[in-house]
Amino acid sequence: MSRSLSAEQAGRAAVRPPGPATASGGPGLPTARTATSDAIAARRKARLATALCALVALVAAVLGGTTLGAVKIPPGEVLSFFLGKLGFAGAPDPQTVAVLESIRLPRLVLALVGGAALALAGAAMQGIFRNPLADPGIVGVSAGCAAGAALAAVAGLSLAALPGLSALAGSAFLGGLVAAFFAYRFARSEGRTEVLTLILAGIAINSIGLGILGLMLYLADDAELRSLTGWLLGSFAGAHWRDVALVTACLVVGAIALMPLAVKLDALALGEREARDLGIDVERVRAITIAAATLLTAATVAVAGAISFIGLVAPHIVRLAAGPAHRFLLPASLATGAALCGLADLAARTIALPQEIPIGVVTALVGGPFFLWLVRRARARATVVR
Repeated sequence: MSRSLSAEQAGRAAVRPPGPATASGGPGLPTARTATSDAIAARRKARLATALCALVALVAAVLGGTTLGAVKIPPGEVLSFFLGKLGFAGAPDPQTVAVLESIRLPRLVLALVGGAALALAGAAMQGIFRNPLADPGIVGVSAGCAAGAALAAVAGLSLAALPGLSALAGSAFLGGLVAAFFAYRFARSEGRTEVLTLILAGIAINSIGLGILGLMLYLADDAELRSLTGWLLGSFAGAHWRDVALVTACLVVGAIALMPLAVKLDALALGEREARDLGIDVERVRAITIAAATLLTAATVAVAGAISFIGLVAPHIVRLAAGPAHRFLLPASLATGAALCGLADLAARTIALPQEIPIGVVTALVGGPFFLWLVRRARARATVVR
């Protein structure tokens, strides 16, 4: 009898939940709480490392953008210029001041805010479409901008007369907005917007915009062709503070609209039905996201031309380094896109001195291989899952 009781007590002890000593986990026996704490700590470290890398890249872009070029300016003179503006020291020589104020700084700031706008738009579009290969031009905004610019440059048909902007930039801006609006309205039916229909509508709008562009290129004379080709390849050369003001204003509006949607975009990643079950108005989130991303993309493309892959590459770098949570992904993509675009513009204007390479060429040569790697990586993951 005593043996039976001992066996029963031993069995109860074997299935008894661990007490405080066991719950804390012994050597080599981590508990679920410990594993969760380790995962949170690792995620925080990854985010901190990503933020520091983005900050270092931004600093490098700013230093290179202000000091390097056809006219090299020592960092000390750049610092003296900024201190002089603050009233702490004398300004450098007039030539340095002219180069910085009229050429270097507008171009640098436009590259930074333009890259930030494209990256933020790309991160938002990837979240709303639940597709890591989506980019800001998926709803036809880039093709619409190209069509608007072509109509203004060749046909003399200015679609918009925005204060402080050229006819080409204003027409490109409005053309991108109109293209995205038609794609969204076409895909919307009975109060709902199907993602697949929206993508197909974007493909159709892209085809129409590229058709208009091709027709205008065919009809253009030599001067118009050179002007339009330079815009299509993308460049921040000739940047003005009015361009910076437009893109910065759109970036502020877009960030204010998109940042509060971070948690909702995370929920949408689970699926539309699951997001609706959580009480999220999916249609409203999608409409705001598409409108904000369109505004960000149209503003940048209008003043700088077609700059490919920034909106695709920057969010992926952040996602691979620190995870897909949009509360960190959106602001980190903004900073990473600014740094990448600033460095790309620096490379575009210094690699072939005294000539410049269009920034669209630089981003395409870097972003194209990265895109192929993403496709291969996605295919490998799909094969593993199957």
